[in-house]
Amino acid sequence: MNPATPPSIALTAATPRAGRRRLPLPAWTAWSALAAAGVLAGAALLPRVAHAQVGGNAPARIGVVGPFTGPSADFGVPMLNGIKLAVDEINAVGGYLGRPLELVIKDDRADPDQGRKVSQELLAEKVVATIGFCNTGVALKAIDLFQDAKSPLVVPCATGTAVTAKYPAPDSYIFRVQARDAIQAPFLVDDIVKRGWDKVAIFADKTGYGEGGYNDVVAALAAKNLKPVHVARFDLGVKDLTAELTAARNAGANVVYSYTVGPENATIANGKKALGWKVPQVGPWPLSFPFFLEGAKDAAEGALMVQTFIAEPSNERRASFLSSYTRKYQGKVAVPMAAANAYDATYLLMYSFLGIRDGNLNGKAIKESLEGKMKTYYGVVTTYDKPFSAQDKDAITRNMLVMGMVKNGAITFAYPEDAKRNLIIQRKQ
Repeated sequence: MNPATPPSIALTAATPRAGRRRLPLPAWTAWSALAAAGVLAGAALLPRVAHAQVGGNAPARIGVVGPFTGPSADFGVPMLNGIKLAVDEINAVGGYLGRPLELVIKDDRADPDQGRKVSQELLAEKVVATIGFCNTGVALKAIDLFQDAKSPLVVPCATGTAVTAKYPAPDSYIFRVQARDAIQAPFLVDDIVKRGWDKVAIFADKTGYGEGGYNDVVAALAAKNLKPVHVARFDLGVKDLTAELTAARNAGANVVYSYTVGPENATIANGKKALGWKVPQVGPWPLSFPFFLEGAKDAAEGALMVQTFIAEPSNERRASFLSSYTRKYQGKVAVPMAAANAYDATYLLMYSFLGIRDGNLNGKAIKESLEGKMKTYYGVVTTYDKPFSAQDKDAITRNMLVMGMVKNGAITFAYPEDAKRNLIIQRKQ
């Protein structure tokens, strides 16, 4: 894992990268010669707009908040890296109307109180918008600050359904570029029922993430006229779940649905192995994290999880993103979904800026642009054609999801047909 960026820094990046994307550009007037030439693979897809010195060359400051140290850094750092990669590309072709983007980065350490504190700091530093939050519990502790300040927040990782449901959609300044649990849970439940695994044991932690996920799984099972045969709730940091796993086995469970974000997923897998209990483990995207893959090793094999992005170069956009990330950070992406969704979130925020013709980046203008004034963005995860509206603050829909599977310690497609379907970019439904 790359060293985390210090908790509070301002970053202005302007490093070009190689590669091209042979995709049509939106027909705006010339934005920059570099973008027009397609020299930068990511920024080449930005709408072309004429340079204007609105506000001079003062940087457009964007807040970033996430867990860059501590127990959730395994996906916080890839999130940050995806944001920085996008900013590098954007600044290399002139930033926003000649103004560079500047990141103001705060480390929430996956702690709700710390997340609220650094969010207050970001807003005091007059950022125009913020990208952030990996942990649902941390996000829920702080989002009222952004809402009350009318300062847009774009969430690229936290999946808790409540994050974008807390405020009435027309009034909400909280947007998300990630699959919320309310669509992940039914997607996975449909899959396991098709496989004949209908006796579900739910293992969920006691955080806001675990609580919300547990409720979404129960609701998804109820839609199939099913109830969990066993439920285990546990604190973060638990090292032994043998008693709970034994109870689940005795209840006749034929699948374990885990809802937790850290090493507890590995505790479940290793506990099943120690008991000789060979039932599958399924869950949301944290089953693709290093804490699980490295902590459980062979006990993780065959686990299934919901994904928006699997690190296979199925088209030019994804191949370019993966090669650029690997080159810049000198290694593979630890959590590809976190990096890809954050990269796309950064570009969507930039596209919202470009929809503001007078250059006044106030919260209301950015919100309204996100809700309908942006041009189509051809992203890494998907093609974002009207990703948000006044009534809908979630960019990712169910048709964009695929099933991932642990195979030989890595994440690949669970079904060959998903790999084929992934060649076609899914648009929002």
